[in-house]
Parts: sequence; C-alpha cells; structure tokens
Amino acid sequence: MSRLLQPISDRIRLMRPSHWIKNAFIFAPLVYGKALMNAESDLRALIAFFAFCFVSSSVYILNDIVDRNADAQHPKKQHRPIASGKVGVGSAVVQLAVVAAVAALLAAQLPWQAGACIAIYAMLNLGYSFGLKHVVLLDIFIIAAGFMLRVLTGAKSIQVDVSEWLIICTLFLSLFLGVAKRRSELSHIGRGESRKVLEDYTPELIRVILNVSVAGSIMSYTLYTVSDHTQEFFGTDKFVYTVPIVMYGIFRYLYLDEKRQTAENPVSVLLRDPSLIATGIIWMLASVAIIYWG
Repeated sequence: MSRLLQPISDRIRLMRPSHWIKNAFIFAPLVYGKALMNAESDLRALIAFFAFCFVSSSVYILNDIVDRNADAQHPKKQHRPIASGKVGVGSAVVQLAVVAAVAALLAAQLPWQAGACIAIYAMLNLGYSFGLKHVVLLDIFIIAAGFMLRVLTGAKSIQVDVSEWLIICTLFLSLFLGVAKRRSELSHIGRGESRKVLEDYTPELIRVILNVSVAGSIMSYTLYTVSDHTQEFFGTDKFVYTVPIVMYGIFRYLYLDEKRQTAENPVSVLLRDPSLIATGIIWMLASVAIIYWG
C-alpha cells in the first residue's frame, strides 16, 4: 500500500505545502484592516491565500527542475523528488503547468490589483530561478519582496489600505529571515558547496545586514504600534504591549541560529520549535484581542 501511495507523496512534497505558512502574511491586512469579522473579506482572503499557495508551489517546482543537478550534490536537497529521480523532469513540468493554471484561476476571482501582485511575484521568481539568485544581496531582496507582495495581495484582495509602517516592518523582517538563512547555509554546508552566491557573502557582511534588519524590524514595528494613525484607527494605545512578544520571537530565532540548531529553511525552525510556535500564537491572540476588543 505504501508503495502505491509513494508517487502521490512525492508529488505533494514537490509542492512543499509546509512552506505555505509563509502565505499567512496575506491575512495581515485582514486582521489589521479590521475586516476579520466580514464574511466576504474572509472569503477573498482565503482565495488569495490559496492562489498564492499554488503560485508559490509552481515556483518551488520550477526551482527544483532548474536546480536538479546541483541539488543532487547537496547532502539534504538530494532527497528532493526531482533530484533523487523519484519524479521525472517531464512529469514535473506537467505538474508545474497544472499547479500554475490553478493559481491563475484562483487569482482571476480577485480584484485585478491582487492578481497583478501575484503575477509580479511569479515574474520575480522566474528571474530568481534563472539567474538572479546568484546575485549577491539581490537574492535576499527578492525574497523580501515576495513577503511584501503577500501583504499587498492580502490588502488588495479585500480592498483595504495597508499601513506604510506595516510594509516597512515586513521588509525588515523578511530581510532578517533571508539573511539568517544565508548565515545558516554558510555554517551548515560550507561556502560555495551548493549556492554560488554564498561565495560572495562573508560572515562580516552577514552580521552587519543581520544587525540592521533586526534593529529595523523591532524599530519599525514599535513605531507602528505607537503611531497616531494606528492608535486612532484601532481606538486604543495598547498595541505597544505586543512589542515584547515580537522582540522575544526575533531573539529566540537568533538564539537558535547562533547555536547552530537551525535547519537551512526558516519554516522548519518555526514549525519545530515549541517556543516559537507558542510565541506566534500568543502574539496573534493578543493582536486580535487588542484590535477587536481592546
């Protein structure tokens, strides 16, 4: 029975559903736009979420096709379906086309601005797959742009404005995750072993960018919580009490990375560390409570 289910399992793994948690950024405007209790907005946000899930899965499949030879030499990535030969390139291309078509159909149900954000994300990642990932600094900025586009997609899907501070905070936080991943790659697999771009990063450069992105994340989020616009919009000044929760989450991730306990992928760190999971849940519950019942 397990042998019969294995091909299905490989197809699912190829889409990397565990990475779909990144698309939760789409729901930020739903919560911070005070639209969570609106059924129509909830439905649109869900459609946007799954549209992004499928378009990001199509990007993962494309990356695995393009990088199959390099992945085959990597100690961990060699077990991916295409790199290991469990899924052929031809059938992977077919799956890519189907997944991308589903993403396009879902995006077509949204306002055109949201669809445009999804299309821009797809084009950025096409460039990333075919060369931009080898350009130092630009690689992590493309990753950061992907998270910003998730937030914008969520906002345009339910047609609410999103705070400039929230966009800036998303930028710094995603830069932090991107550069932390690069530092983990350098320490785990050796420079240049898998990604050519790692040859252009040094520990000193990584440390500087990491410090700036951490400081920027905390500062921008703090300024967002105490801004006059935020307090007027939510009708409360209690949002600042969530700052220590955010700081703890960032510092916890830094601790894990510094202790060499992280995997190369930030998602696996989040999903495997009980403290980070608890921090995320507490932060979400506190935010919703303050916004809607504060």
